Amino acid sequence: MAAARLVRATMVALPSAFCLHIYSSSKIISRNLLAPGLRYTPQQLHYRFLAISTSAPALSSSPSSPSSSHSVPSGRKKQNRGLPARVLTQQSENRVLEENASGTEYEAVIGIETHVQLSTATKAFCSCPSQYGSEPNSNVCPICMGLPGCLPVLNEKCVEFGVRLGHALHSDIALNSKFDRKQYFYPDLPKGYQISQFDIPIAKNGFLEVDLPVEYGGGYRKFGITRVHMEEDAGKLIHAGADQLSGSSHSQVDLNRAGVPLLEIVSEPDMRTGLEAAEYAAELQRIVRYLGVGNGNMQEGSMRCDVNISVRPKGQAKFGTKVEIKNMNSFSAMQRAIEYEIERQVGLIEGGEADKIVQETRLWEEAAQRTTTMRKKEGLADYRYFPEPDLPEVILTEEYVESIRKTLPELPNDKRRRYETLGLSMQDILVLTNDVDVAAYFDAVLEKGSDVKMAANWIMGDITAYTKNEKLSITELKLSPSALAELISLIKDGTISGKIAKEVLPELLEKGGSAKSIIEKKGLVQISDVATIEKMIDEVLAKNPSQLEAYRGGKTKLQGFFVGQVMKASGGKVNPALMNKILLEKLNG
Repeated sequence: MAAARLVRATMVALPSAFCLHIYSSSKIISRNLLAPGLRYTPQQLHYRFLAISTSAPALSSSPSSPSSSHSVPSGRKKQNRGLPARVLTQQSENRVLEENASGTEYEAVIGIETHVQLSTATKAFCSCPSQYGSEPNSNVCPICMGLPGCLPVLNEKCVEFGVRLGHALHSDIALNSKFDRKQYFYPDLPKGYQISQFDIPIAKNGFLEVDLPVEYGGGYRKFGITRVHMEEDAGKLIHAGADQLSGSSHSQVDLNRAGVPLLEIVSEPDMRTGLEAAEYAAELQRIVRYLGVGNGNMQEGSMRCDVNISVRPKGQAKFGTKVEIKNMNSFSAMQRAIEYEIERQVGLIEGGEADKIVQETRLWEEAAQRTTTMRKKEGLADYRYFPEPDLPEVILTEEYVESIRKTLPELPNDKRRRYETLGLSMQDILVLTNDVDVAAYFDAVLEKGSDVKMAANWIMGDITAYTKNEKLSITELKLSPSALAELISLIKDGTISGKIAKEVLPELLEKGGSAKSIIEKKGLVQISDVATIEKMIDEVLAKNPSQLEAYRGGKTKLQGFFVGQVMKASGGKVNPALMNKILLEKLNG
């Protein structure tokens, strides 16, 4: 197979050019692959460490440059908004390219269609509960079952949530929009059509901003959003004897999901790698959760991403044949599916079988780590869209749209920018802002005047470890933000040491209460009285004359011995900074 086999690597800074040896076709190939002094992300190394034939031409020694087609939609320029230098570095702008035995470099062109179930109490066009996990076919009525003579009535919350998400994605909100019928036949679609929006969506021409993970080299991206439109979900097929239609003995239909409100978010084809696509989807999930319009749970199917991907030679303006990938229930699965599909398509092109890349829908098989054909991809004409005759147009006022904009919370990207001004590292920022509840807890601690870095460390360290171990969300903690702020304050003012704080924390996590009261009750107040500390040190020095003589004779590492003895004498309660200062004065006196 002419397509390159890929080798994973960790991020390294290369001080000098080196020779990479890769075993391929029973031969050892040596080639200078990487340039000295440049820093490569794992993704760049992943695609540049290629097992190539001995006849392959030498690879370029510089990282690939960004594709011009990756720029944000027309009229929207990427701006330097005063962000740190990482945003504008060459490293952060690199694109992962596939280089093959022919010497041709290929780039992927990726767009994503994301369906988000809305957290409304009832369905989109009827009063049935919009509830996950109910008994099959228990949340149904003549409307969502598609029985003749039943008319839909729009749930106004769908419109509100559509406008909220449109604002959050910096989109143009349509004051006049309408619904359309998208016609296709499938057992889980009882009406024979889906109520959706075709030519006039609720929002369009937006964008989404992403900060890539630091472990992958970091960097800032801005991806275009083509449109956001409202629609209803289909039912669910349950295949007996298999997890898909193939191999099952029969299928059952659960219509509980039929009619559940959705927002579909269609991106521009701005992504070039599996990492970018996964981070785009993760950021969209964060936005949905910050807004409260949905829970974004991929495992439950309340957020589903369909990836459209094609490959083309670098520099070519024309798109390749687009393939849709479904059935990815995590962001890591999405990244792996895209990387597999890139390699599959490049392999077919390099093998002279480009005609085998057809417009189709493929399923990601997690167990086999591959995509397989599901069905031929339909075109827009196949759906025979026409205006929904049973629903009026959706007419909004500018006052209504503006009133919703004013209620938007601080969104993930804005929060990251604010946290940067507090002096936090991007690595810490990405952890803290990933979960809306964690970010809210962190902000609540800061509102009490806590030290920023100390608050971040406690939340990302001991508290996160506790919630994971106990399988709790941070909102279920008995440790209130004010109690954590109090604990941090007691460390800062020297009342207790960090070690004592860790002794107090378990009780605060399990029972709640005041840190100060627990410390006083257990007699854990740190000893900071100078006279008391001096007395302890004098007693330790008097009991260890030989060690004192050895220290003053040049064995200064014995300082640690004396520190340990004083800590032991105090029961670990002595103020370590003050104790070390006094101890050094007496040792060197």
